[in-house]
Amino acid sequence: MRSAPPQLVAAFYRFAPLQALEVLRAELQQLGGVHQLLGTVLLADEGVNGTVCGPQAGVEALLHRLRAEPGMEALQEKRSWCDEPCFLRLKVRLKREIVTMGCEGVDPTDKVGTYVPPQDWNRFIADPETLLIDTRNNYEVGVGSFAGAVNPGTESFREFPAWAEQTLRPLMQERGAKRLALFCTGGIRCEKATSHLLQQGFEQVHHLEGGILRYLEEVPEADSRWQGECFVFDRRVALNHQLEPGEHRLCHACGLPLTPQQCELPSYVKGVSCLHCIERFSDADRDRFAQRQHQLERGDIWA
Repeated sequence: MRSAPPQLVAAFYRFAPLQALEVLRAELQQLGGVHQLLGTVLLADEGVNGTVCGPQAGVEALLHRLRAEPGMEALQEKRSWCDEPCFLRLKVRLKREIVTMGCEGVDPTDKVGTYVPPQDWNRFIADPETLLIDTRNNYEVGVGSFAGAVNPGTESFREFPAWAEQTLRPLMQERGAKRLALFCTGGIRCEKATSHLLQQGFEQVHHLEGGILRYLEEVPEADSRWQGECFVFDRRVALNHQLEPGEHRLCHACGLPLTPQQCELPSYVKGVSCLHCIERFSDADRDRFAQRQHQLERGDIWA
């Protein structure tokens, strides 16, 4: 039996004003259906953010359609491959923000921090006067990060502005930092975070161009300062330095990543509980999760 061809995975975003969102949403949904694409595309007045997988020709057709929109010509994507679909369905959604910060007036099309190409990143963050900031969520940082990066400990991107206001300024003074270097998975959170920081009067604000995914793609592992795996928001869970699925798995009760060792703990019951959520849900919740897991294993429902 011939095996299915690999699926192309494209992660992309761009901040640029979009018009006629309902029309564009309908076109993308139809295009995805024709080409058997899976994934999530978020559309807002401020731009587009998405990750899709499917046959290469179909993914490229969707990207071509997006680039036909005014201001989207420079849309770039980070590519990787997977042997099996890493999403279950295609969702094209309209949102207030393509990455939710919740601060009025932040406009990455107006100003953002200075881009640092992946090839220059190691040298840049090695400077002791540079403070390295991981803008991702706490559970993502736990899967992997750059050596020496500050973890703000946020549970969502909405918490970053408050952390910056309350903690970042005194931290820079304490560390003797003269400049900031921010990074995230694909670059979108950093664009918005650096725009916000500049708006708040911070200076010497920089960010990793293309995010972690581009760094892993372009910097040889022997030269890399990356430690661990990179969490991604799809069924692959996390990618290694070769942009291949790593060893982490998801708890389908709470949606948080787990190492193989954590899956061996008594708290882990597939689809029901893990060390992160064993105290979070009630017995009734866990009974419901167990029934759902049983249905999944029998093939009665899809996750």
